[in-house]
Amino acid sequence: MNLIQQLEQEEIARLSEGKTIPEFGPGDTVVVSVKVVEGSRERLQAYEGVVIAKRNRGLNSSFIVRKISSGEGVERTFQTYSPLVASIDVKRRGDVRRAKLYYLRQRSGKSARIKEKLDYKAAAAKKAALQAQQQAAAPAPAAQENPEG
Repeated sequence: MNLIQQLEQEEIARLSEGKTIPEFGPGDTVVVSVKVVEGSRERLQAYEGVVIAKRNRGLNSSFIVRKISSGEGVERTFQTYSPLVASIDVKRRGDVRRAKLYYLRQRSGKSARIKEKLDYKAAAAKKAALQAQQQAAAPAPAAQENPEG
């Protein structure tokens, strides 16, 4: 690894300290919490939409999120490791066959919908973990004596 790559890796580690960046891709619906400075106060603004493109370039990685606001399509590009991006939450996984979903720009309404990717293994594992947790929390039934015999 050369010096520039090493410095980039250190910078990525420093910038992503304290926050987890989930795995997501094109077609996924995400909520990006962005730090917005208005005068002297700072607040978090949630930006929810569909990821239409992702660009993996190490420290310069970015992604484009598209949402419909008041009937108008709005796209915003976010730097993945930007200090202004407080958090990224994946709401829904999309099942798409393209890396760039620029064709959604020409579509509106029902034709712009993206099919949801169903992960049966993850759902089954989650269900099994929930059942195991419920069984551990519930007290074991005590052996009752038979009053008749």
